[in-house]
Amino acid sequence: MENEVPRLWLASAGLVLYLGVRTIYRLYFHPLSHIPGPKLTACSHLYEFYYNIIRPGMFLFEIERMHKKYGPIVRINPREVHISDPDFYDEIYASSSRKRDKDPKYVPTYALPGCMVAAVSHEQHRFRRGILKDFFSRRSVAELSDSVNERVQKLMRRLEADRLNGTIVSLDNAFSALTSDIITAYCCGKDWDFVEDENFRGDIRNAAENAIEFTHISRFVPWLVYAMSALSPRTMAWVMPGKAKLFEFLESFLEYGQMESHADKRKTMVATLADPSIPEKERDYYRLRDETFGLLAAGTETTGRVSTIAAFYLASDSRVREKLQAELKQAMPTLDVRPTWVELEQLPYLNAFINESLRLGYGITARLPRVAPNEALRYKEYVIPPGTPVSSSTYFIHNNASIFPDPDTFRPERWIEAAERGENLKKYLVTFNRGSRSCIGINLAYLELFLTLAHFARRFNVELHDTVLDDIRIVRDMTMGVTRRGGVKVYAKLLPVEE
Repeated sequence: MENEVPRLWLASAGLVLYLGVRTIYRLYFHPLSHIPGPKLTACSHLYEFYYNIIRPGMFLFEIERMHKKYGPIVRINPREVHISDPDFYDEIYASSSRKRDKDPKYVPTYALPGCMVAAVSHEQHRFRRGILKDFFSRRSVAELSDSVNERVQKLMRRLEADRLNGTIVSLDNAFSALTSDIITAYCCGKDWDFVEDENFRGDIRNAAENAIEFTHISRFVPWLVYAMSALSPRTMAWVMPGKAKLFEFLESFLEYGQMESHADKRKTMVATLADPSIPEKERDYYRLRDETFGLLAAGTETTGRVSTIAAFYLASDSRVREKLQAELKQAMPTLDVRPTWVELEQLPYLNAFINESLRLGYGITARLPRVAPNEALRYKEYVIPPGTPVSSSTYFIHNNASIFPDPDTFRPERWIEAAERGENLKKYLVTFNRGSRSCIGINLAYLELFLTLAHFARRFNVELHDTVLDDIRIVRDMTMGVTRRGGVKVYAKLLPVEE
């Protein structure tokens, strides 16, 4: 027993010495020691742990405060640099001609190890993206226009019935049901009639919202990601009920989607992912499940959220509403007119309205680190060594007052005025990220937004119910922005548009 005390003291002294030496190295001798930022963030991950785990989702706003104090480049943890400069964004998120890996310590955030977005290396991501890229080309998406429009009209009929009944509608649920129907049909060859459900069935949205609550925990405790996969369905249902329910739901999606590959129909995404020509390790069950979950969640939540934000501002600003409806009445003189995506893209105010909705919808609010494995990046006088995770955030770009004056104000005119000055303001619209790892579904998202918002704004006026600006304002970053109500929630009564 007497020998145990000196050993304990020796071990403690060794630990203190190790931590002391590591701290001195990180502060003064690390390759990033010249980057500005708080000393605590430079020497320990505990700062981020506190503001993302103890105070969930608050680190984004701490980074914002760091930038106000230290400038556009800050060291936000011992190994990562964050840059808030719209003109440097394309250096971080470069095109495929320049290699950009993901940070292996960040990808557990997604808790989908088999998904495209979790591919660490540039090469693996390019391979996984290549399997599906033809589905999301502009040409392929344009071919979906009629089927998407059919589902949009189904939602309009449903909302018209709610209008006639004087029902208070959860617009976020309605738009998410529509985007769920569209992405499940495209991904698996069949939709599950989310729009027709009495309460706008929200399996996919609920699973996504459930999953994002674990994003920061997954990053700090990455082994949990793999442990979750090994959980029994009953345990998973207790820990993450939304995700467990969707995984159960995906059983039928995957089965149906793969069956389609043997039918005389257009090949589905699921069938393509399971094609025998793909290496076996890239088409096992967990890979298919993770990729399908990622496609359905992203295809539901981002576009549904932007449509909800658009509807809120349509209700909040009569000036915006009148200008948009005046333009739409010219293009759609009666409610049964069905303009194409290409025709709607020619409407300047509708374009501006959608761009502004995308700006304040943000998409992913989380920083998304990229690693240039063979290239030193230079930001002003700072050289960032190869292999360093470097990140930015849509939240900062879209709220940059030098690019978007009075950034909290919803003002579609800013896009038209910039175009008249010959400025390409859209290069600062990064809702779908940029570069080789930009959102694969951007064309599908635009098709949905143009068709949905054109028909919705042409047909309905919106009277908000129990919903104010604070209900759509981002207060936490859980990979996607979270409001005081959790997800973005907008309740409203629908009224007719005067002809």
